[in-house]
Amino acid sequence: MGATEGSRDTDRRIGRRALLVGGTAAAVGSAVLARDELARLWWRTPGVEKPRVEGAVDFRGAHWVAASDANWRRADRPDDYGIDMVVVHVTQGSFASAVKVFQDPGHGAAAHYIVGKDGRITQMIRELDVAYHAGNRSYNERSVGIEHEGFVDRPEDFTDEMYAASARLTAGICARYGIPVDREHIIGHVEVPGTDHTDPGRHWDWDRYMKLVRQAGRASA
Repeated sequence: MGATEGSRDTDRRIGRRALLVGGTAAAVGSAVLARDELARLWWRTPGVEKPRVEGAVDFRGAHWVAASDANWRRADRPDDYGIDMVVVHVTQGSFASAVKVFQDPGHGAAAHYIVGKDGRITQMIRELDVAYHAGNRSYNERSVGIEHEGFVDRPEDFTDEMYAASARLTAGICARYGIPVDREHIIGHVEVPGTDHTDPGRHWDWDRYMKLVRQAGRASA
């Protein structure tokens, strides 16, 4: 009888201790959530800018060259605008000419990335910022734009190196933001509502590209 009462008392003490520990954990969890929410609100306050590292890139191996400030606007994606889409473009020119026009404040447009025929990747706008690339404000806010060196009527411009590098880039973007790897979320510029562009054109091999994106995603998982 005494042993039974002692066991019950021990159980009660354990129960109270568990309750206190659980309450403390819940309070800590709530504090963390509150801190994170406060941080998001803080960076949205007018005049307050989120710290950035000059020259930082979002894709390992990309080379940073800054686009003109006139061709994009500062944001804090995905906190202020969710990212759920990748838009594929073709430069209608050389790699160097694309970099040059994106640095021109009078051009009024730029993409986040440029992929060359040789597979090199240059990032010109951070993914957290809104690039003027799609010709549609809503699509600009929710997407990452990738330019590809070449011309839409020259299938030879779309090299093996370009497809492979671009697929790795897109797979990384999709993984970062939880974007489904399908044609509803990885689209061509021609598919953006209201645009008059035709890129990437009929020579862009979507079946091949999507297969490579999926393979790249599995390889990095």
